[in-house]
Order: sequence, then C-alpha cells, then structure tokens
Amino acid sequence: MDIFAFPPLAWLLDAAYGALAGLSGLLDPLVGASAAALAVVLVTLVVRALLIPVGISQAKAEQTRAHLAPRLRELQRRHKKNPERLQKEMLELYRSENTSPFAGMLPVLAQAPVVGILYTLFLRPEIAGHPNELLAHDLFGAPLGTSLVHMLAAGPFQLPTLLVSLGLIAIMLVVADITRRVFRPTPVDDSPLSSPGMLRVMSALHYLTAVFAVFVPLAAGLYLTVTVAWTLVQRVVLRRRYPVPVPA
Repeated sequence: MDIFAFPPLAWLLDAAYGALAGLSGLLDPLVGASAAALAVVLVTLVVRALLIPVGISQAKAEQTRAHLAPRLRELQRRHKKNPERLQKEMLELYRSENTSPFAGMLPVLAQAPVVGILYTLFLRPEIAGHPNELLAHDLFGAPLGTSLVHMLAAGPFQLPTLLVSLGLIAIMLVVADITRRVFRPTPVDDSPLSSPGMLRVMSALHYLTAVFAVFVPLAAGLYLTVTVAWTLVQRVVLRRRYPVPVPA
C-alpha cells in the first residue's frame, strides 16, 4: 500500500517537492548539479534551528535527572524487593520535578516525518504525476536518489556514490563516538538501565544513525549527517549552560 496515494499525504509530498525544487532552482546558479544537496543542508539547518527550544528543554531534563540520581539510588535501595512500589515511587519523583525518564525523545520524533519525506522525495521517479527533477541532482557526482545498499546490491557500481556515502557514514561514526564518550548516562545503583549489558546497548544506539544511512537515499543520509553534527555541537553548548554533576 502506498500511503502517499492518500490525498492529504500526496498534497504534502507535492508541496515539499515544490519547496525543495524551488530552493534548488535558486541555488542552481551557485552550485549547479549539487543545488539539491545544498538545499537539503539548508532545510536541515532550518529544522534544527526550529528545534532549539526543544533542545534546551532536553538539556534541562538531563540536568534534572542527574540531580535526581542520588534520590533514585535511595529509592532503589529502599524498594528493591518491591518492583511495583519502586516504579510508582520513581514516577512520582519524576512528576514532582516536572520531568520524565523519557524526556528528550521529542527531537528524534519530530524529525522522523522530515526524514520520511526526504526518503520518499528521492526515491520516486514521479511526484504527483510529474517527473521528479530532484533525481537529476547529485553531490560530487553521486546521485542523491541512490543508497549505498542499492548500488552495491543492484548496481550499477558508481565510485562517487561509494566515496560520498562512506564519507558521510564516517562523519556520523566519528560524531557518534564523540557523543558516546562525552555524554555518558548517569548510572543509578541497582537499576536495570545501569547494568553492563544495558549500558552496552545504549552505547551501540549512538551508531544506529550511521547504520540507517546505509539504506536510505544519499539525500536522506546528508540530512542525517548534518543533524548529528548539529546535535553534538548543540549538546556541548547547552551542557555548558546546564551542567550536570559528575557522579562520584
């Protein structure tokens, strides 16, 4: 089933196509065939700028959770034999501080529709019945509508696609590693989230974006690369503004 066949979503996709194609047309005299790639970068920067207030809320939530860590450890010690009571007390504690253990997920959820639209725009040969001219654009010779997996599996082999895709993935991996090292979660004694296995899983999640970029069109991979780089810089800046206590 094609969800973009439904009229509201079809209109949304066509509007997104018109906006991105229009921006690409304005940039074409400057960068030629890479105009759509630059347009994707600019759209990414606009989306991230609009989400700055959400990032500030996320930084505040991280600071609050870090300050709550000693009290959470006390709750773990007091109710470790009563999981239901422990969960209730933890939720009450978060509620009293106007935060949540899931605070900070909004930036990821808010960007999911943007990634989905970009994925679709650079996948379809036609948009609302007219040819998709965005597919004629590239980045350093790599077509924006080709994914690394599709090129390797179905061909034809294109060296620019391989090099550009690996370059973007390398950037994402470096950013993920820096993020993992700098922003380690505050451990809570006896918490399942602080177990060695769970901490390894949480560390591995930092690299999930790079894995995802292997399967999406290059345009979506470019969006993800700019996003993770922006996110790291923003978190470093906000961590200075909203510092968290270093666990003993």
